This record gives sequence, C-alpha cells and structure tokens, in this order.
Amino acid sequence: MSRYIIIGAGAVGASLAAQFALSDIDYVLVGRGAQIRHIKQHGLTFRRPDGVRQIDLSAFDLEEPPELRKDDILLLTVKSQDAASALAFWSWRDVAGSRLPASLSLPIVTFQNGLATEAAALRTFANVYGASILTPALFTRTGTVAVAGDPQLGIATVGRFPVGHDALSDQIAEDLTKAGYLAEATSDIRRWKAAKLLHNVRNALELFDGKPDLREDIGTALVNEATQALQAGGYSLASPSERRIDISNWRVAPGSGVSPGQQSTWQSFTRGASSEVDFLNGEIVLLGRLHGVATPYNEAVQRLAGQLAEKAQFTEPLALEAIIALLNQDSDTLPVGLRTQQEPTVSRNFNPAA
Repeated sequence: MSRYIIIGAGAVGASLAAQFALSDIDYVLVGRGAQIRHIKQHGLTFRRPDGVRQIDLSAFDLEEPPELRKDDILLLTVKSQDAASALAFWSWRDVAGSRLPASLSLPIVTFQNGLATEAAALRTFANVYGASILTPALFTRTGTVAVAGDPQLGIATVGRFPVGHDALSDQIAEDLTKAGYLAEATSDIRRWKAAKLLHNVRNALELFDGKPDLREDIGTALVNEATQALQAGGYSLASPSERRIDISNWRVAPGSGVSPGQQSTWQSFTRGASSEVDFLNGEIVLLGRLHGVATPYNEAVQRLAGQLAEKAQFTEPLALEAIIALLNQDSDTLPVGLRTQQEPTVSRNFNPAA
C-alpha cells in the first residue's frame, strides 16, 4: 500500500492531510515553521461547511523529515516560489530498501499554480505527475485551515507530465476521490494547468481596490493577454466540457469561513509570506517575451505586486488606478513592434476583447 508524503502544510497540504486522516489513507505531512510546530503540538483546526473539528495529524518538521520508503508517493503542495528549494531538498534523499535516491525511485505530484514546477521537477525526478486543483481553501491563521468546497472539498485533475496516463495517475485520482475530492486522471495535464492559469492571473487583483467595472475591465485584459501568450507558446486550453466527472452539484458554500477575494495570492500577502505572482502573471510575461506577444497588463500587475512584496507588509490594498497609471507611464518604453498592440488607457467604454 502506498504512503503519501505531503510536502507543505499550507491550505492545500494541510487539508489533504486532514482528509487522508479522515479517510484512512496512509500519509505523513511535512512542513516548517510555526504552522507545522502548532500542528504537531495541538493538531489542525479544520473548518468545513458542516462544522469545525480538531484533527491530530501525522506531522513532521522539515528539520527532522520521515524516512522515505519504496512505496511512497510525494505530493508537492508548497507554493510555486518555494518549489525549487523543496525539490532540491527531496531529490537526492535516500529511500529505505533502494539503492536509488528519491528522484529516481519515487514519483512526485506537483500541485502548484502556474506552469513552471513540472519542468523543474523533471530535471531531477524521473516520474513527474502534475495536478491541477481548484479548492476554496483559506490559511491565514497558524494552525487553522478552512475549506469551503461543498459537498466535496475541490476539483482535481492528475496526469503524468508532460503527457501520459497510467495506473499510478488512476490510483492518485481514486485516492483523492476517496478523500473527498472530485478527481479524475487525464493524459494531457499541461492543458488543464494552462486553463487553470487563466483563472489565476486574476488572483493579484485581490491586492487592489477600486470600482467594480474597472476591476472587471482589467481582469478581462489580463485573461485576454494570457490566452494570447499561452496560445503563442503552443498551449491549448482544456475546456470544462471535457471533464468526465460531474461537477454540477459542487459549490463554494456561503458562511463557511472563506470569503470571495481571498484566494492564495491574497492569503500569502496577508500572512506576510512570499509572493507567487511571478509564477502567475510573470509566467504570462515570460511567454509574451519569448513569443512576441504584448502583455502590458500582466507586466504592470507583476511589477506592482513585486514592489508590494518587497515591502514585506500588506496592510491595505493598492488602488486599481495604479495599474492604469503604470500602463500610461510605460507606454512609450515598449518596443516599437509591440507599442500598437496595447491600449494604454482604460475608460468606461473600454472593451479589452476588441
């Protein structure tokens, strides 16, 4: 029987561990800092739409990680910006009963937003599986995680990277289903990760405040740029109609501790943690620069979020108008070939789809 090594005790990792514990699925949770220390001493306060419970978890501090076994499956649930250091830590660790290190004997499943982690993992790990997960989870208080997905915690798609479908991807999907997720395996996980990124490029707007119509215009512009950059980069986007599982009855339950506008980027800034924006909007900027697609809105959001993260304190949102001001300021510095592809000013009549 396989054992899951959940690497990262944030919203996704801790809720996975809680559900595995409740579903009798073998696992250990590995984390660092105040969160894992609290969980080891007091358990996890786990809030779901049907109530709050205190759950004792099999938890290890990264300073004293568990011994790896030949039947382990690594689940990498840290944020994208922390993936490189986590991969470096786990790649060459010994595995009991094997002459090969972890990277050559154990599979790893990457749960990160964005598109960078799978390729990074493949540099060392021979067997990489990507996971695209949509779960309304909140982690802003040490020792407490809330998940508002109802009746299931979230929707997960798993597949071998870069392509492929095998018995292990089926097993992982089946275990996630047993643990209370709507899960399925796919033969082309890249398409699902790319489609999720279209959702994630809007995350950074939760750091900004302003008129709803302006927020909608900027959000649409971010998604349009992302669509063009992804297509230029050779990505085709998965459609919800392609799902083989029925998600029609799934919802984000009201009054369950998770409010709109509190997704992973906002949570990181609220906790004073590092920013994942460089792997979301920054991924679109990268693709745009590689393939000659203008991405001024994503560049502006990335820049402002980066400067906010540099201050290491998030006490009040930025003004949405700061994005427009930056676009106007930088319009003359764009390469000549890209200058005509952007609309530097958003007005009430602005149509970013035009």
